[in-house]
Amino acid sequence: MPYTEVHIDTLSQLQKTYLLKLAREAIQYGLNTGSLIGINFEQVDTTLLAQGCSFVTLHKENELRGCVGALAPYQSLIKDVIEHAFGAAFRDYRFHPVTQDELAQLHIEISVLTPQEPIFCKTEKQLLDQIQPHKDGLTIEDGAAHATFLPTVWDSLPNKETFLEHLKQKAGLTKQHWSKSINVYRYHTISFAE
Repeated sequence: MPYTEVHIDTLSQLQKTYLLKLAREAIQYGLNTGSLIGINFEQVDTTLLAQGCSFVTLHKENELRGCVGALAPYQSLIKDVIEHAFGAAFRDYRFHPVTQDELAQLHIEISVLTPQEPIFCKTEKQLLDQIQPHKDGLTIEDGAAHATFLPTVWDSLPNKETFLEHLKQKAGLTKQHWSKSINVYRYHTISFAE
């Protein structure tokens, strides 16, 4: 049965609170068993069964501790959040797996994404003119190089030029890189945290 897609502006406070609770439970279950938590989908709010994509970000003492997500929806939002909470805790290659002692110190944030839209530009200046700080998440692709920054990254990189330079570096490109084959996409998110 095909899913309908979650519209980020339809998520209620109760649904957001539930997803955050579930993300924490998924990490605890992963610590206890090493596997993903199961869900009784018959008891889940139907909005959360709609197709959606998310990033789950973990912070510890205001420092990034893990972040895993998807840029395109391919499963129900509830399953997406569970898998990405587990992934952020145990499969983010930048960090060692979360330990039981760390769990209480983790701060969990979930970002639910809108579909990506291409930004049409021939020059970097045209791109910079179209970027909306603190609103746009950006994905950059050029050949095998690929990276994304969620809109929350604007909090630490508020300048358009600096934001784009760091995004290029994350993709493995130089700060000055520009080519005819570069593709840039924008998306928006609704983010909520514990």
